[in-house]
Amino acid sequence: MQHANQGEAVNLDGSGLSVAIVQARFNADITGKLAEACLAELAALGVPAANIRHVTVPGALEVPVALQALADTEDFDALIALGCIIRGETYHFELVANESGAGVSRVSLDASLPVANAILTVENEAQAWARAEDKGRDAARVAVEMANLLNDLG
Repeated sequence: MQHANQGEAVNLDGSGLSVAIVQARFNADITGKLAEACLAELAALGVPAANIRHVTVPGALEVPVALQALADTEDFDALIALGCIIRGETYHFELVANESGAGVSRVSLDASLPVANAILTVENEAQAWARAEDKGRDAARVAVEMANLLNDLG
């Protein structure tokens, strides 16, 4: 795979990497599909099953603190955030979407560790189902690519 602007090859070899996944249980059917696709793609990219840690938390707001705890172990080359926030009739959607997204970004920057954010923020359940498999797979690819990039830069 090539970057459009630089022609630089992307390293998607996960064979030497350790990755942790934090999955929100709220909207569990959808986040389960995200996790299933993510785990399958990590395997396809060569990440050994023994090098994958998969934990669950109640919802998207709890994802960042679990990511932070995993980052603090210094055991992982990349982290993955999985969740699903479906718009409701109140401001709660914006609060959860904004705060979880900001928390995920902060963990990544504070720890200098790639965090692939696949917390879906959608209008309805149909949109979530339409995106779950692709976003789960994309999260695995982002995690592996960014872990390899940061290893090369470090």
